[in-house]
Amino acid sequence: MVNICTVGQYWKEKFGEKVYRVGIDGGFTCPTRDGTKGRGGCYFCDEEGSRASHIRLSDGIEKQIESGICKLKKRGLNCFISYFQSYTSTYASVDILREKYIMALSHPDVVGISVSTRPDCINKENVNLLNEIADEHYTIVELGIQSAHQKSLDLAGRKHTVSDSEEAVLMLKQSGKIEVIAHVILGLPGETDDDMVETARVISKWKVDGVKLHHLYIVEGTPFSKFFLNKDIKVYKNPEDYAEIAKKFIRNLSDNIIIHRFSGYANSNRLIAPEWTRDRHIARNLILEMF
Repeated sequence: MVNICTVGQYWKEKFGEKVYRVGIDGGFTCPTRDGTKGRGGCYFCDEEGSRASHIRLSDGIEKQIESGICKLKKRGLNCFISYFQSYTSTYASVDILREKYIMALSHPDVVGISVSTRPDCINKENVNLLNEIADEHYTIVELGIQSAHQKSLDLAGRKHTVSDSEEAVLMLKQSGKIEVIAHVILGLPGETDDDMVETARVISKWKVDGVKLHHLYIVEGTPFSKFFLNKDIKVYKNPEDYAEIAKKFIRNLSDNIIIHRFSGYANSNRLIAPEWTRDRHIARNLILEMF
């Protein structure tokens, strides 16, 4: 019997109340978009770079946080983590990062910060900054590891290596002050169930603190959308099939790894498939029922 600990449970125990992420777009880009490593982004990533639909970049960081917290307080929430969700949120100079991170922590109801980024955009300079932040604030780095198999990363247009992922995790974990969350996509082209299970075992060996699971879904305007329409790649047609592989994945994680997300979500008019991706809870409920 596997005992799953969700991030909601973990944060409630840590902070004494329910905690919620407030998504922010910090105005970053990515090396696969600005020409450094490519153009157009990774093959699964839409033009908004995972930005939540309600976020307006023109509002600026402080206004985005204030607006997000105002809405969430109507639901009885009072404790928040500023979440740099869009694109690669360590992809700038340390001076720029420091300004943005400090701004994101300035609201009195914000207890910490979560920074989403790529493994190849972690370096000694920004890790030192994140350790500075972690001296005074709860700090998470969410790494887009996606897979522990190089062939899969190449087929997804990631343009980073498995070694980049391992080195980034080790660098971030060295101080013991930063929590590292691995983003993993289940159902990447060419991957078998055994491949995905192996990714669970690998990131466990790297001693990540948590994992965000996503299933492969297809959005208009991405390279994967062309492959899908040409029937070159497949997706999980129903949530039950996805829940089965997610269960196998979770069973092969170390017991102390926190589950931050069970599946992807896209409530967008650009979503092509699978349709059940519009339901935020369906896969999560199926996975929890299995355990």
